[in-house]
Amino acid sequence: MLHVASRFFRTLRHINAISFVTALVLGVTAVAVPVAQADEFNVIVETDASAYPFTVEVMRKPEDRARGLMHREQLAESQGMLFDFGRNVIARMWMKNTLIPLDMLFIRTDGTIANIVRDTVPHSTEVLRSVDKVRYVLEINAGLSMRLGITAGDKVILPPVTE
Repeated sequence: MLHVASRFFRTLRHINAISFVTALVLGVTAVAVPVAQADEFNVIVETDASAYPFTVEVMRKPEDRARGLMHREQLAESQGMLFDFGRNVIARMWMKNTLIPLDMLFIRTDGTIANIVRDTVPHSTEVLRSVDKVRYVLEINAGLSMRLGITAGDKVILPPVTE
């Protein structure tokens, strides 16, 4: 009987050692492979009548800007996505693989809205452009810019610039 008990405890220690090593490997893997997450900031769109805050994900890397809001099924009313091109460009956007209709606010470096493309069509490959050079594009839910009275010339208080 003593032999059986001894064997049982040896097996139990072996199982605990395997569990410990497995947990250690999983823990190291979790630390070594962090989930990529966009920077989140608050922006404020100022109109003549009011100011509207949005929590935005900021896309600065080319691969992040290329992905954008593709494949997302919803966007909260107070949220958006801000594309930062890092320099002034004629911004060109499309809706390929984007499931939700959006309003796109094309924003100059000083924060003024150059133009707005309203009610974009999901999955469309039509190229949507800024009317002149801009640094940013803010995407919000379709119809929201009209409902809030946001127009070209309004001001957007932007997150800190990173080079």
